Amino acid sequence: MMNCVLARHILFACFLACLATDCQGVANYYIGAGIADVTGPAAEVNMMGYANPSQKSHGIHMRLYSRAFIIADAAKTSRVVFVNVDACMISDIMKKKVANKLKTLYNGLYDETNVCVSGTHTHSGPGGYHRYVLFDVTSLGFVEESLDPLVDGIVKSIQNAHNNMVAGNIYINTGVLLNSNINRSPTAYLNNPPGEKAKYNYNVDKDMTVLKFVDGNGQPLGMISWFAVHCTSMNNTNGYISGDNKGYAAQLFEREMNPGSLPGEGKFIAAFAQSNEGDVSPNTKGAHCIDTGKPCDVSTSTCNGKPELCVASGPGKDMYESTKIIGKKQYEKAKELFDGANTLLTGPVDYRHQFVDMSNQKVQIDATHYATTCPPAMGYSFAAGTTDGPGSFDFTQGTTTGNPFWNFVRNILSKPSRAQIQCQHPKPILLNTGEMSFPYPWQPSVVPTQILRIGELMILAVPGEFSTMSGRRLRNAVTEIATQQGLPSNTKTVVAGLSNSYADYVVTYEEYQIQRYEGASTIYGPHTLLAFIQKFKGLTTAMAQGSTLSSGPSTPNFPSKLISFLTPVLHDSPPLFRSFGDVIKQPKSKYIQGDVVKVSFISANPRNNVMSGKSFLTVEKKQSDGSWKTVFTDADWETSYYWKRTSTILALSVSEISWKIPDQQPKGTYRIRHFGTAKKMITGSLKSFVGSTKSFQVV
Repeated sequence: MMNCVLARHILFACFLACLATDCQGVANYYIGAGIADVTGPAAEVNMMGYANPSQKSHGIHMRLYSRAFIIADAAKTSRVVFVNVDACMISDIMKKKVANKLKTLYNGLYDETNVCVSGTHTHSGPGGYHRYVLFDVTSLGFVEESLDPLVDGIVKSIQNAHNNMVAGNIYINTGVLLNSNINRSPTAYLNNPPGEKAKYNYNVDKDMTVLKFVDGNGQPLGMISWFAVHCTSMNNTNGYISGDNKGYAAQLFEREMNPGSLPGEGKFIAAFAQSNEGDVSPNTKGAHCIDTGKPCDVSTSTCNGKPELCVASGPGKDMYESTKIIGKKQYEKAKELFDGANTLLTGPVDYRHQFVDMSNQKVQIDATHYATTCPPAMGYSFAAGTTDGPGSFDFTQGTTTGNPFWNFVRNILSKPSRAQIQCQHPKPILLNTGEMSFPYPWQPSVVPTQILRIGELMILAVPGEFSTMSGRRLRNAVTEIATQQGLPSNTKTVVAGLSNSYADYVVTYEEYQIQRYEGASTIYGPHTLLAFIQKFKGLTTAMAQGSTLSSGPSTPNFPSKLISFLTPVLHDSPPLFRSFGDVIKQPKSKYIQGDVVKVSFISANPRNNVMSGKSFLTVEKKQSDGSWKTVFTDADWETSYYWKRTSTILALSVSEISWKIPDQQPKGTYRIRHFGTAKKMITGSLKSFVGSTKSFQVV
């Protein structure tokens, strides 16, 4: 009898131990995580996001990365890939090139249907990687040298994830993050139905969803966080390549989990992904008039009728401090949710993907009424910009009437038909992009829709920027149809924004009527959201029923060579009697923690070599055996690399490097080195060079 009691106690103890360790001997999935550099040209290329022609890259504050996660079921019969990229958004040509390379490398194991590529929406990365005219206007057309590092880095991150696959488990957790985002178009949000608004405590989503990836022994492999906030902490005057607040959050998380590793080199991968951030700003001080400090006009976001005077800021004293604050808040919440994650995902790995012609979708309004979407068009308020990055001229947000002068200019490019005007109402059309095809289409009509399923989680990959309420309606609709179709009652959904292609914004029908920037940029008309909801319900139904879907309509054919007016690098030259890499400004002999070390070198155009997986600079510490160890690169927050041309005619340039010594930086002997590549005048051949400062002390 005593033996039976003892056995029951032992079994109960084992059960408790299993709960405490989450039964780590059992692995539900095969998981792989990988990272790779996607930093593009660090000079002379327009930044993607603010559509400000004068905002061109001139160096690096943080390198950009692609972070890939592969999840396969236990039998490896089905798998999905989620890739989070430090890019403003994903272009369809980018996704297509990635898919084609993967098909070749893995014989069809990965393709456009089971791979989701999602952008963080940083506005501080090189642009020109689209093939639709409107998205490349400010970058002087298509920039292949921006696209290639993105494609190559995304593919490499997936390769790294594939090679790292192990048996493991996935946990999910959700929590509320406050004081990190605000609604930048509250008047549009307020136009939503009162009963719907009453269901929510805030006019932006405050929830963060975290996936925790561990191997079969419970050792951490990686993390994905979804949280809705624009990566516009760095404003439209910034010329440094930067991952903005989400890039900084990822750097903090990976530093903690990969002690002693340089950025991009650790085993643990932390992705801070984008969600339904369409109307969500990180500038939590709100919009104020830069000339008076008073609040802007709420409806039009103007000061004395001028949108350029109404700018949102905060929470820091400048854009760098604001980026750190919002990034750190995301990191801290994600780490808290990661540490506390104990809800285990179980069940199938599945996916559905379909292309949709959004320019002509029939949508059901109610039992008796139907409507259609429209060919793409941009409204007047689009040109006004947002409080995160204002426009100019006399455009203001909230405009529902046209202007004879701008209508005249518009009609020169493409005069909208009466049907188009009626379809887009009340949007006054500024650019009739859906009916403009010279030299090739200006905006997409055919876009991808996609759902990835990992057990009870459904990732809704949308090709644009959904507003707060739009994202809520989409999630609710998918959750409802999923349970109706027999999927688990505890199904969870997240919106993965800016995925696989880019079709601008998606607002609710009610928000569209107000015609703020987001409504003016909802290109398929007032019923855009409803059309997307119908399509995602179809994807969900097909997934639940185990049925297949047609691939959908094909995207248009483009010319083999896209137009570019960006001047190539012709050549580089050092000053007379000097060489590339020579130090112009040496460091002082001694510094203390908290000081900033500033040095400069004779240099060459960084467009000659984007240094993928490498660095334009290293901060190195002398070791006891006399060797030098790299402790910081141009990927680190604490460094900055600034390139400037000193003579266009003579092709002279310099690179300025700074390093802010952390408060806890070990004392010792250091040096800074600069790496570059110069282009010869006659042959056009490239030659690498290295420069090094004298050593200095941190005391």
